[in-house]
Amino acid sequence: MSSTETLETTQQSEPATQGHGAQEHAHEHRHGPTLNPELTREVEIEIPSDDVSHSYRAVVKRFQKQARIPGFRAGKVPESLIRSRFAEGIRQEVVESILPPHFRTAIEQKALKPVSQPQVTDLQLEDGKPLKFKAVFEVLPEFSIEGYQNVRVSKPDTALTDAEFNAELERMRDGHSTMEPVTEDRVLMRGDWAQISFKGEVKAEAPEGPKQPAANPIEGQDVLVEIGGSNTLPAFNDALTGSKPGQELKFEVSYPEEFGERRLAGKTVAYDVEVKGIKKKVEPELNDDFARQLGDYESIEDLKNKLRGHLARDKQRRLQAETREKLVDALVAQFQFPVPESLVQNQIDTRLDRGLRTLAAQGMRTEDMRKLDFARLREGQHPAAEAEVKASLILDRIADAENVTVADEDVERELEIISLQTREPLETLRSRLTNEGDLSRIREQLRREKTGNLLYERLA
Repeated sequence: MSSTETLETTQQSEPATQGHGAQEHAHEHRHGPTLNPELTREVEIEIPSDDVSHSYRAVVKRFQKQARIPGFRAGKVPESLIRSRFAEGIRQEVVESILPPHFRTAIEQKALKPVSQPQVTDLQLEDGKPLKFKAVFEVLPEFSIEGYQNVRVSKPDTALTDAEFNAELERMRDGHSTMEPVTEDRVLMRGDWAQISFKGEVKAEAPEGPKQPAANPIEGQDVLVEIGGSNTLPAFNDALTGSKPGQELKFEVSYPEEFGERRLAGKTVAYDVEVKGIKKKVEPELNDDFARQLGDYESIEDLKNKLRGHLARDKQRRLQAETREKLVDALVAQFQFPVPESLVQNQIDTRLDRGLRTLAAQGMRTEDMRKLDFARLREGQHPAAEAEVKASLILDRIADAENVTVADEDVERELEIISLQTREPLETLRSRLTNEGDLSRIREQLRREKTGNLLYERLA
């Protein structure tokens, strides 16, 4: 093993929830073990020579049974040859078998609970001599949560208003509207939709300069523009109002600096526009036929009742979640204490993994991901990751104070949800999460959510 060999220890704990299988790109740019000096502890351990010799003998015997060397029968290879031929492998297995139990004993005696993988340094190992090494690791901070019951944020009114309900109903109605041509001979007026074709040219800022061809032509065919609509620029409203199908118009549009399409922002464009037709938006009537068209609804009243219930529940969940976030932020601001850097780095891995999965789902290729500046990304994620770890530590302490527990049924319900979302069979999922240690983290996260709900309910 090298001078920074790692130990496996059953004392680890991760307040930050981890996703399954963080992607290699996030981890390969994580440089070495970073520890918070305020939370770093070191233990020096010496293992008696008899224990070392006993471990050596056991490992050598195992190698003797397994070794296949030409000229020797299986299991009859001389011990001296085994020790010389497989010296590094034997040394590795001795270290892996003897260090963890002695390390656990040492930290139990000192009442220490590592939250990071202990880093082994100054390892001195030789058969027949005591094994000496140092182990460096982080521990959880000691801090007070006195006064957490008094932390308050404003509790929102989660009741659904008639205005919100009517707006959603109109949105659904608008989504099923149709565009019908206006056949009467008349001009365009407010509320109409103009069907136009156009070509535009950005006016040069310096008239004497050479004209630069546009990278993407400004043109469109059979585009619909709502006269007086909230998303229609005033210049288009002014030019199109009062015109008739068949007319050709010339006008200029000065786009604001904050315009959404960057190539037009702050520019002045000269347009040639042909009015090709007038259309009216025809919205369906709010009747029983409309309700049945949308799904399994008996009537328009049935649709309205179910829609109102859905919107009310959605608003309540959304506002409660936002308020819980504000409450946790207030707790994080209230209590100051050092945070284990190893846990922060774990959380950065989780956040980057989540972001990379999103990019992959949006079509980003693996080779393009490798070009990202991960050092800068990790640095940018640090403040948020540190706040999330701190929040988890605070919620865990409050959960202890409040005796918050999570029933097995709650974990099972969460597993069923994950199984449905991932389409992984429930038993396979449960087995995998148990083996990977993620089942306990799911229980921890549910406990924190339950604690957050408890604090929310106490808000005035």
